[in-house]
Amino acid sequence: MARLPLLAGNWKMNPASLDQALTLAGAVEAAAAGWREGVEVAVFPPFPWLLPVHEQRRPESLRLGAQNCHWADAGAFTGEVAPSMLRGWCDWVILGHSERRTLFGETDEAVARKARSVIDAGLGALICVGEREDEHVAGRTDEIVGGQLARDLAKLTPADAARLVIAYEPVWAIGTGRSADAAHAGPVMDRCRAGVAAALGEAAAAGVRILYGGSVKAANVAEYVSLESCDGCLVGGASLLAEEFATMIEVVAARGLEAKR
Repeated sequence: MARLPLLAGNWKMNPASLDQALTLAGAVEAAAAGWREGVEVAVFPPFPWLLPVHEQRRPESLRLGAQNCHWADAGAFTGEVAPSMLRGWCDWVILGHSERRTLFGETDEAVARKARSVIDAGLGALICVGEREDEHVAGRTDEIVGGQLARDLAKLTPADAARLVIAYEPVWAIGTGRSADAAHAGPVMDRCRAGVAAALGEAAAAGVRILYGGSVKAANVAEYVSLESCDGCLVGGASLLAEEFATMIEVVAARGLEAKR
């Protein structure tokens, strides 16, 4: 099955001003506009910049997502945002990013509840999984990733697979400049697809896109998207550099167009 690659830019708590955010989004959209047949491009700004970026963008050229949400539609949850509040101007929500898990105590149970609510709201769930360095060194990557997927997908059904993306992000590679080489990343992404199949069935898993994330940049993105198991990348710091991200769009789109031939 030919899956359209996804290149997603997680801006985290950047950039500092709205003008910078709109300039960056405009540059990314311009770079993506000519490659729609080969790649889906999405950016994930901080919450204050989401609506202004949405109002500026053309949805056919640039997808938009939030970096997190709550699982409830409303309630006494100070500082939180409901999936229903994002409906109509967001396409995706990142769930279970390692920074949410490590810094804010987000559990697999929370990720599962959020995934159910996000998909019920008509949005796409981009779920992140990955092992810490000590787990990697101990040879527990498959165990950790497989366990996360089983728990994170526990509330989903095969019909939800069309709104699901999985990002393998080894925690030891995020923001460190150390990326996992293809010899490691490829088999783990295969393990991710097997985990989706175990939870949702083989047919559903065949259509789910699996991304790599963790110190991805223009210099190494081709290494990942050339893997049969990889359907794109979730990019952190490099997504804030318009020219570098534009180069990555071209590389990933070329892979997508080649897969269609």
